[in-house]
Amino acid sequence: MERIIVAALVLTSIAEAQTSMAAVDQYLMADRNAEIVLARSAAPKSVSDDAGVMVLDRQGYQTAVKGTNGFVCMVLRSWTAGPDEAEFWNPKIRAPICFNPTAVRTYVPLMTLRARLLFSGKSKDQMVAAIKTGLDKKELPAQEIGAMCYMMSKDGHLNDRAGHWHPHLMFFVPLADAKAWGADVPGSPVLSAADPVDRLTIFMVPVAKWSDGTADAH
Repeated sequence: MERIIVAALVLTSIAEAQTSMAAVDQYLMADRNAEIVLARSAAPKSVSDDAGVMVLDRQGYQTAVKGTNGFVCMVLRSWTAGPDEAEFWNPKIRAPICFNPTAVRTYVPLMTLRARLLFSGKSKDQMVAAIKTGLDKKELPAQEIGAMCYMMSKDGHLNDRAGHWHPHLMFFVPLADAKAWGADVPGSPVLSAADPVDRLTIFMVPVAKWSDGTADAH
């Protein structure tokens, strides 16, 4: 399986790939409040109501709401995908996600850096090089065990083939052997995706219900 845009790029679109960055406005949401609502839809209200929220503007991600429980919700865009993936520049991607405090410390900085670099005019290769340098120099945090997130929104668009895919949880760990999690084998609910750029492995576990409590019908 290929790496996802954070969840469902395991089902890479068969549509023609966007080969370069679209106009910045295509990645932005015109209504800031709508982006906040969409970000919060990633997790159950018992988590997201007290979470902080970051929204995307022309400079990158900015804090729109300060939370009280240590979680941060945001709407990721296409460049969360691996740099060689077909949907890396897809401006339609809207991936609501809500990170726990450990992921806020160790994963969110990688996502905000990607946006900031690309919106400042850096190329895909320059983005990859900057992440490598930041990790090598320890200017970016190493991945910590215990980092996870919710992706349980019905309203996201994770790629052009899978749409919102399934509600699921994701766990971020330093590069790991998928077999140690029983991932990617028949009958296992655990899927994995290696991310060599960010030096981590993502494990995904689908769940039965969306964040609003309704059942996943797929």
